Amino acid sequence: METTDTQKFKTVAKFSERIPAEILAGMLNDNGIPAGVFGADSSYPCLNYAHPVEVKVNADDFDRALALVPEEDRVQE
Repeated sequence: METTDTQKFKTVAKFSERIPAEILAGMLNDNGIPAGVFGADSSYPCLNYAHPVEVKVNADDFDRALALVPEEDRVQE
């Protein structure tokens, strides 16, 4: 994901496991929306319940990305 110092990221989905987050980020990237997976580096996956794996996009792409995220995975704001 290309970033600059002024760019802001927004979370579009949270997961307790890395694989679904990677799949969603891949789907968003395939649809022209740069997306990244954050928080998936724990060697103890059970900790992801307390600190979920997040899929983030550039703030400018948030609405477009959210429209592609399945409703059950969307972040509730």
